[in-house]
Amino acid sequence: MHNMDEYDGEIDYMHQEDDWDRDLLLDPAWEKQQRKTFTAWCNSHLRKAGTQIENIEEDFRDGLKLMLLLEVISGERLAKPERGKMRVHKISNVNKALDFITGKGVKLVSIGAEEIVDGNAKMTLGMIWTIILRFAIQDISVEETSAKEGLLLWCQRKTAPYKNVNIQNFHISWKDGLGFCALIHRHRPELIDYGKLRKDDPMTNLNTAFDVAEKYLDIPKMLDAEDIISTLRPDEKAVMTYVSCYYHAFSGKQKAETAANRICKVLAVNQENEQLMEDYEKLATDLLEWIRRTIPWLENRLPENTMQAMQQKLEDFRDYRRLHKPPKVQEKCQLEINFNTLQTKLRLSNRPAFMPSEGKMVSDINNAWGNLEGAEKGYEEWLLNEIRRLERLDHLAEKFRQKAAIHEAWTAGKEDMLQKHDFETASLSEIKALLKKHEAFESDLAAHQDRVEQIAAIAQELNELDYYDSPSVNARCQRICDQWDALGALTQKRSEALQRTEKLLETIDQLYLEFAKRAAPFNNWMEGAMEDLQDTFIVHTIEEIQGLSTAHEQFKATLPEADKERQAILGIHNEIAKIVQTYHVNMAGTNPYTTINPQEINAKWDKVRQLVPQRDQALIEEHARQQNNERLRRQFANQANVIGPWIQNKMEEIGRISIEMHGTLEDQLTHLRQYEKSIVNYKPKIDQLEGDHQLIQEALIFDNKHTNYTMEHIRVGWEQLLTTIARTINEIENQVLTRDAKGISQEQLNEYRASFNHFDRKRSGIMDAEDFKTCLISVGYNLGENEFSRIMSIVDPNRMGIVTFQAFIDFMSRETADTDTADQVMASFKVLAGDKNYILADELRRELPPDQAEYCMARMAPYTGPDAVPGALDYMSFSTALYGESDL
Repeated sequence: MHNMDEYDGEIDYMHQEDDWDRDLLLDPAWEKQQRKTFTAWCNSHLRKAGTQIENIEEDFRDGLKLMLLLEVISGERLAKPERGKMRVHKISNVNKALDFITGKGVKLVSIGAEEIVDGNAKMTLGMIWTIILRFAIQDISVEETSAKEGLLLWCQRKTAPYKNVNIQNFHISWKDGLGFCALIHRHRPELIDYGKLRKDDPMTNLNTAFDVAEKYLDIPKMLDAEDIISTLRPDEKAVMTYVSCYYHAFSGKQKAETAANRICKVLAVNQENEQLMEDYEKLATDLLEWIRRTIPWLENRLPENTMQAMQQKLEDFRDYRRLHKPPKVQEKCQLEINFNTLQTKLRLSNRPAFMPSEGKMVSDINNAWGNLEGAEKGYEEWLLNEIRRLERLDHLAEKFRQKAAIHEAWTAGKEDMLQKHDFETASLSEIKALLKKHEAFESDLAAHQDRVEQIAAIAQELNELDYYDSPSVNARCQRICDQWDALGALTQKRSEALQRTEKLLETIDQLYLEFAKRAAPFNNWMEGAMEDLQDTFIVHTIEEIQGLSTAHEQFKATLPEADKERQAILGIHNEIAKIVQTYHVNMAGTNPYTTINPQEINAKWDKVRQLVPQRDQALIEEHARQQNNERLRRQFANQANVIGPWIQNKMEEIGRISIEMHGTLEDQLTHLRQYEKSIVNYKPKIDQLEGDHQLIQEALIFDNKHTNYTMEHIRVGWEQLLTTIARTINEIENQVLTRDAKGISQEQLNEYRASFNHFDRKRSGIMDAEDFKTCLISVGYNLGENEFSRIMSIVDPNRMGIVTFQAFIDFMSRETADTDTADQVMASFKVLAGDKNYILADELRRELPPDQAEYCMARMAPYTGPDAVPGALDYMSFSTALYGESDL
C-alpha cells in the first residue's frame, strides 16, 4: 500500500481542500456525478488507444487499462504488464501504475493496489481524481497562479465581459450553465447565440453548452444537466475536471490573452503616471500661487499709529503661523513625496523622467518657499520692534502732556502779571514788596527752566521716534518755548523797572521775604514730588521695579525733614501774623512777595501724603505683574528646554535609522512609522508650548534668560522633524518598490547599503560625484570622463551633483531588471492583430478591457501603409511613443 503520511506539501496543487474526501464521497449524488465525469474523462483519452471503459471500478481492476490510460495521457511507456488472470498479476499491474504516478511527484494517501483490484469504488475514484489533478490541472498556469487557482483565475478572466456570470468556485457558480456558455462564446462566438440565453433557464443553458462542446470541441459529456440542477452543491471535482477540458481545448487562445495582459499592464502604468503628473502640476500651481499672495503681505512694513492696530497685526501673524502655514508645509512635503514616487515609478517602468512645467520644478518651489521664510523671519521681528516703539511713544506722549499741562497751568496769567504797572502808584513798602515778590518769581522761573527743557527733550524724542501726532506735539512745544522766551523778556523788563524804583523804597518786611524765599522752593519741591508720584512708569524686569521701589523708599525717608521745613515755613507766616496783630500793621492780610499761602502749602502737602500710598500700591501691583511674567518665562523655558533637545535627538535617531542596516526594509519602515507615531503624539506638547508663548507675547515679555530656545527655533525644528520623517519613510518605500520590482534580495540590498555607507564619507545619506566615482572604481568599473558623465546623467538627472541611495540601487540593479520594452509591446499588439502591421478597433475592443481599448484608439494614429484598410490603426508608432520622448 502506498502511504505518505509524512508528506509535507511536495506539490502545490494538492491543497487540503483538494484532498480526497472519503466521507463526502458517500453522498450518492456526488458519487453519481463523479462516476459519470471520471468515466467520460478516462474514455476521452482511452479512445485514442482504441478502447474505453464501462464501469470505472470494475474495468481498472486488472490494471491493464489503468496502465494504458497513464501511457496515453503522459506520452511515456510504462513497465511491461502481467498478462495473467491471477490476483497477484492484477496487483502487480496496479502497483506499476501507482509507482508511475508516485514517480511524478504525486502523493497517494492510503490508496493501495489491493483496494483497486478489489473494486473499491471510493479508492478507485480517489485514484482517478489524483491522476486528473496531476496530468490535467497541475500544469495550468495563469498570471503566476497554477493548478486549481490558475484554472479558476482563467475562468474569471474569460467570463469577465459577461455581466450575468460570476465565477467564484467550481460548484454553485456553474449551476445556471451560463459559465459554460460564456467560455464557449468567448472563444467560438459563432457556436452559441449568447444573447438569447436566460439565467432562469439553467436546463437549456447546460444542455446547450454540453451539446456544443461535444459536437464542435470534441469534449465528451461528462456532466448531467439534471444532476447539476437537482444537487444543492454540485460536486467540485467533477465540475473542475470538465472545466479543465475547456481550458485545454482553448489553450491556443492563451497566447493572445498573455499579449493582451501585457498591453493592459503597460497602459495601466502609463495612465497612472499621467494622473500623477497632472496631480503634481495642480498641487505645485496652487502652492506657488499661495506663496505669491502671501509674500507681499509679509513684506508690508507700513507701521500703524496705535498699539491696538499693531496688536491686531501680531494676532493675524500668529493665526498665519498656527492655522494657515502648517497645511502648506504638509502640501510642500506631500508634493516632494509625490514627485519622488512618480520618478521612481517612471524609472521602474522604463519611462523617461518627468519634467514639470517651467517654473514648477521642486527646486523652484523650494526657492519660492525660501523667499517666503525670509519674509516671514523679518516680519515678526519688525512687529515686535514696532510694538516696543509704540509703547515707548505712548509713554512719552503721556509724559509730554502731563508736563506741558503742569507748565501751562503754572504760566497761566504770568504774562499779564509781568506787564502790570502797579509799582507806579505803590508806596515805598509796596514797592519793596513788589521787588521782593519779583525776585521770588525769578527764582520760581529759574526752577521751571528744567521742566521746559524736559518738555523740549521729550518732543525731540517723539520726533526722532516718528510719533504719528508729532505736528500737534511740535506746535504745543513751540508755543511753550515762545511763551517761555516772552516770560524771560517780560521778567527782565519788570526787574529793571523795579530796580529803578527800588532807590525810592526804604524798608521791606524781612519776614515776608523769608517766607516767600523758603515757600517757593518748598512749593516747587512739592509740585515736583507730586509730579514724580503721579509719573507713569514702564518696566520689564523685577530688578527694574525693585529699583523704582528703592527710590520711592528713599523719597519717603525725606518726608520727615520736609515736614520740618513745612512747619518752619508755616512758623514764619505765624510770626508775620503775630507781628501784624501785635503791632497792628496794615498789610491787607497778604504777602506782597509771593502768591503762595499756607493753605496752598498744606493742601499740596496733604496731596503729597495722599499720593504716597497710591504710589506704594502701584509699585506693589507692578511688582506682582513682573513676578507673574517671571513665572511665565520659567514655565516656557522648562518646556522649551525639554522639547528642543527632544526634537534634535529624534532628528539624529531618524538619520541613524536611514543609514544603518538593521533588519529588512519592512522592519525599517515599521521602526520609522513607530517613530512617526511617537512624533505625532508629541504634538500636544508643541501646542501647549505655543499657548505659553502666546501668554508671554500678550504679557509683552521680550526676553527670557532661562532658555536659549525661542518659539521660532521650536517651530522650525518641529517642521524639519515632520518633513524628515516623511521623506525618510518615502525613501524606504521607494527602496521597497525598487527591490520588489527588480527582484533584489535582502542580502543584495544590505550589500548595496554597506557600499553606499562606506563611500558616504559625510554620513549625510548622499554621495557627491567624487565619492560615487570612487565607489564605481572599487567595484570594477573602468571609467573615462564620458562614461562617468553618462552614468551621472542616469543617477542624477536633475544635475545636482549628488547621488541618493535610491538612485544608487536603481543603477546597481539596472542590468538585471525585468522591464517591458517598446519591442515587447509592439510584438504583443501584433499577436492581437493576427500578425498584421495594423490593428482594428474591433480587435482592440475584443481583447482589451473597455477603458484601455478606448485609451489606445484615442491615441493611435491611422495606419498609412500599403496594406492599409479602412479603420486601420498604427500600433507600431503608438508602442514606440509609450517609451519615447513625445507626449501622448
